[in-house]
Amino acid sequence: MAAFDETSGKLLFGKALSTHGQLVNGIQATLDSADIDLRDGHLFLHGSTIVINTLLERNGANTALLITEGFHDIYEIGRVNRPDAYNLFFNKHQPLVKRSLRFEVAERLRADGSIHKPLDEAAVRELARELCGQKVEAVAVLLLHSYRNPAHEQRVKQILQEEIPGAFVCASHELSQEYREFERVSTAVANAYVGPRVSAYLGELETHLGKKGFDGDFYIVQSTGGLFPVEHAQVGCVRMLESGPAAGVIGAQAICAQLGMGDAIAFDMGGTTAKAGVISEGRPLTTGSALIGGYERALPIQIPMMDIHEVGTGGGSIARVETGNALRVGPQSAGSIPGPVAYGRGGKEPTVTDANLLLGRLDAEHFLGGELKLDLEGCERQMRERVAGPLGLDATGAADGILRIAVTQMSHAVKAVTTERGLDAGSFTMVVYGGAGPLHASAIAREIGIRKVLIPCTRQATSRPMACCSPTCAMTTCARCFAN
Repeated sequence: MAAFDETSGKLLFGKALSTHGQLVNGIQATLDSADIDLRDGHLFLHGSTIVINTLLERNGANTALLITEGFHDIYEIGRVNRPDAYNLFFNKHQPLVKRSLRFEVAERLRADGSIHKPLDEAAVRELARELCGQKVEAVAVLLLHSYRNPAHEQRVKQILQEEIPGAFVCASHELSQEYREFERVSTAVANAYVGPRVSAYLGELETHLGKKGFDGDFYIVQSTGGLFPVEHAQVGCVRMLESGPAAGVIGAQAICAQLGMGDAIAFDMGGTTAKAGVISEGRPLTTGSALIGGYERALPIQIPMMDIHEVGTGGGSIARVETGNALRVGPQSAGSIPGPVAYGRGGKEPTVTDANLLLGRLDAEHFLGGELKLDLEGCERQMRERVAGPLGLDATGAADGILRIAVTQMSHAVKAVTTERGLDAGSFTMVVYGGAGPLHASAIAREIGIRKVLIPCTRQATSRPMACCSPTCAMTTCARCFAN
């Protein structure tokens, strides 16, 4: 969390461990850690990964789908992609709505938006009552050619809201006005699937801010990096898909503008994932869609967003020895509960953070400004038992292997937004942030051939170099050259 005091010009920072199931408490903890009083604020901007996490963890609402008669299975059939033609164990994408909760609606529009078959409103109302009895929490509506004429979708949504007043209802035309039924239905279903959880969270946060005396403007970061009011975010929840990462790219863009850099790679490494985006000629690269779960088993989301690629490697990524003595890192994460072994909160499985501690890259006594003492002995014990022993290595060698694998995996995120798009990664400056990004920035840069790495300084910058920096250093972007 960062706060800017317009009177003094100071930046204030707060950090707290994630509070699963009580996200608002975690936000308040970061405010408390920075000694911030919400009554003094007039603008609150919020970026979150709640949407993408809900989709990846598959813990969203019990959702139903209403679709034009004759197109019952379009959501499951998809595009009939077979990216790995000779893989006998290939599996298609798994829909967010089970087949028993997909229902046909008697209606049909022509491609020009004119009515071919009128909507059977009585059948829709009867179906809505049936859904109410099945304890459906959310409903997505996809009717053919609604991008040309949304009248039928609007009427179906109105009936559903009348019959199931507590349900979250989403119509496809509200999110996408483009053709391609599979992409539109996938987007509408994703929005309905995350809707109850996200809208409840945003409502809880808005209420909490009010109770704490905040009477300013509350905006949510969209996947494009722009902002929209909280009441709009509670309806178009899926537009927050890349909310947190997009905010990071916008921040990197602002830094690049100040330093006169036109091309940069924005690299963000947190506890669970590493993400990369590109700033080219001073503008972030964007896209009109995303594939959740990768190309092989993708569920498409058809909304404008930052072109961001992420991999399941972060500070909390768990290292384990699999069959054949193969060392794997991630995508499973220790999270904040129990967290890495180093945190002393009950974690037993070695992580990337534990490997950094064993290699002396973290200070056990002064981590997080001394607020959290790290358990070096516990890290070494678990590393020997679970990774080093089975591989015939010492704890230091195992930790080094974990970091090498993690760096290689994270480099794939950077390559995905540069090399794979025909861009020369070596000609870009990598702007690094996130809780664990700076620890691995140089190694990732060497892996790819990036020559410049920028780690933004959180202090007020001056021209006076710190004593630890070489007096001959002429880098205007060297973080070590900035001091209070």
